[in-house]
Amino acid sequence: MTSLTNHIKQKALDLGFYNCGISKAEYLKEDAGHLKKWLEQGNHGSMFYMENHFEKRVDPTKLLENAKSVITVLYNYYPKQPIPEEDNYKISKYAYGTDYHFVIKHKLKELIKFIESISTGISARAFVDSAPVLDRAWAAHAGLGWIGKNTNLITKEQGSYFFIGEIITDLELDYETSNIPNHCGGCTRCIEACPTDALEPYKLDARKCISYWTIEHKDETIPEEFKGKFEDYMFGCDICQNVCPWNRLSEPHNEPEFEPKEELLKMEKEDWDNLSKEQFNFLFKNSPVKRTKFVGLWRNVKFLNK
Repeated sequence: MTSLTNHIKQKALDLGFYNCGISKAEYLKEDAGHLKKWLEQGNHGSMFYMENHFEKRVDPTKLLENAKSVITVLYNYYPKQPIPEEDNYKISKYAYGTDYHFVIKHKLKELIKFIESISTGISARAFVDSAPVLDRAWAAHAGLGWIGKNTNLITKEQGSYFFIGEIITDLELDYETSNIPNHCGGCTRCIEACPTDALEPYKLDARKCISYWTIEHKDETIPEEFKGKFEDYMFGCDICQNVCPWNRLSEPHNEPEFEPKEELLKMEKEDWDNLSKEQFNFLFKNSPVKRTKFVGLWRNVKFLNK
């Protein structure tokens, strides 16, 4: 079992994942309690899909029959250089290039093929932020990092600019026996830096979050109470990560798919103010920015430009 576990972890690294940890597939009692309270307080805003499939979110055996293991991987997305911010609107770093769902799902399927080649007759499913799975909780349980005051998973070695993916399988493996200690200490930089006061220690109110309003919010307008508080972010937000001291250790990724188009690097505010749908489709083909659609991004730009 130990040899099998080590082979899987090594293959994950060979595929380009930053790290891989494995935990027992079991009901997440403590996390279920936190999620239930968070939902009851309405912190998810209009993301009503968060209320669906609650039991599946907290119990992997509801996603795969006879599940025994959750293999969790991290994939670095910290860019070599940010998109220029002078005379420009901002895009969250995770959305510079190709949609991470495509990139990581492909690699997870490759990892499943490898597992099947060394252990026949298994069942496995891959997940990348596209099903009711508590990604950060599983990463913490797998010993990959701790969940910080900004609610992101943080690693002591390289900060928090990581995508998280999982494979749930009925294959029994060796499991991590201890979690990474919380190293946030007395630091509250993320909470103090949030311009919309969306953060409390270890709790995010999506109804105040810039990422929520620029991505998940589907109405034609953004509440006037947030005017002047978005710090020129038109898609997503990195503020609570940018100020985190642990992200001083971040190193650039090596994934060509995450590199931004040359045309995107040349955009300035005037270009965004006159953006056409055709330009949008070209700049953001297979991009996470597609989630907000042209009308959503155009709404965000107009809100910033009032």
